[in-house]
Amino acid sequence: MNRTIYRLLRLNHGVRKWLGRQFTPNGLVLLGGLFIFGLIGLDIKRSLSYQIFMFLLAVLVVSFLLSWLLKYFRPFRLSATRRLPRFGTVGVPLSYRVVISSSSRQRRHGLMLTESFSGTFPRFESFRQIVRPKKNAADVRKEWSRLLARLRWAFSPAIALPPLIAKGNTENRGEVVPLRRGVLRFQKLTLACPEPLGLVNRCLSLNLPQSVLILPKRYELPVLALPGSRRHQADSLALAASVGDSEEFRSLREYRPGDSPRKIHWKSWAKLGRPVVREEQAEFSVRHALILDTFQAEEYSDVLEEAIAIAASFACTVHTQESLLDTIFVSGEAHCFTTGRGQGQTEHLLELLASVMPCQDKGFSSLLPVVRSSFGGASPSCFSLLSGCICVFLTWDSDRKALIEQLQAANIPTLGLIITTENDLAESLDRTCLKNAQSSLHVLTPGKIQERLLNL
Repeated sequence: MNRTIYRLLRLNHGVRKWLGRQFTPNGLVLLGGLFIFGLIGLDIKRSLSYQIFMFLLAVLVVSFLLSWLLKYFRPFRLSATRRLPRFGTVGVPLSYRVVISSSSRQRRHGLMLTESFSGTFPRFESFRQIVRPKKNAADVRKEWSRLLARLRWAFSPAIALPPLIAKGNTENRGEVVPLRRGVLRFQKLTLACPEPLGLVNRCLSLNLPQSVLILPKRYELPVLALPGSRRHQADSLALAASVGDSEEFRSLREYRPGDSPRKIHWKSWAKLGRPVVREEQAEFSVRHALILDTFQAEEYSDVLEEAIAIAASFACTVHTQESLLDTIFVSGEAHCFTTGRGQGQTEHLLELLASVMPCQDKGFSSLLPVVRSSFGGASPSCFSLLSGCICVFLTWDSDRKALIEQLQAANIPTLGLIITTENDLAESLDRTCLKNAQSSLHVLTPGKIQERLLNL
């Protein structure tokens, strides 16, 4: 029974897409009038509405006939290629180039270009989870509508094309607006031209599968001077060398047994007649951590999407030319990505964040060992490498509070951001775990996040 309903829903989805592609806006109005007057004119003895119905039906048949004749006697003879950028961003129009090649001897006028994407209809497994027992029809309809909206990858308006060159290539600008992060898969490019009555389109659909990675949306952040000072990176010489003082000359001294021959200052040895070595400053650098909470029971939630967007905003805004930023999260496996001069680029971090999936089979407590191991140890003293920490949480409970307490025990300035739909959490939030004067906790509500971030 469920599979039959699923097939009917899929058929309805396909018919709606076909109607939107096959008919112009005027054609859709005529189709609606045809349906209405068809219902009104069922009793031909009491109403003359059937005459209007027959007239509209005749116009529609003529339109289809004209479209078929033009398609038969004047075929399109067109091909197209897309030139997509490497990345896009959620909510930001994605512009690309479309090159249309015409082998016809006549110029083509009045063409419209539309795009279609794959993966816009739920799988049967997702439908079966929605219609599981003990759920009323209203809840099923709401969940199904939300799932369809979530699978709408991009908004693709029809684009009017300029006249196409006869027997040549015409370069045009295409544009879609990505609605969700991840891999946006283009499937079909459709070229449509209305028949003389302007009601029915004659379409040419070209199967051109391509993909582009859509990065998370980003919020505008105020100028943030992250708290914390330079810390000694005893076990992280390579990191300190990138942004710290590990290779800065301090003084000369006499050679001691065990000194590396690479530090011998040969000019001073030749001048003094005894070995002299260079002495350099210890490895100090500013190092911050960005901890992203991905632990939730649901496969999808707006709260997680907002948390990823906030993490991406910090990753792009925090100045990493003179500091290091370690972004830590769990998505299938633990990730610790370091950005800064001489380290990974922010672009690569955004690629990782674009593919983050929720961690459903583990608890938040499993993140703490990952955080410790990222800084070279299993004891709380490993936090001494950090100058400061930013935590983006999906909720607030004892496990998340324990992480804040351990950071505070190491005297690490911490900025905690809790993304939640619970409006009363801001008043009831226990901030007694904050021991450092530069630490703070803030509650952000979806829909008002930009406003709250600007007030940090």
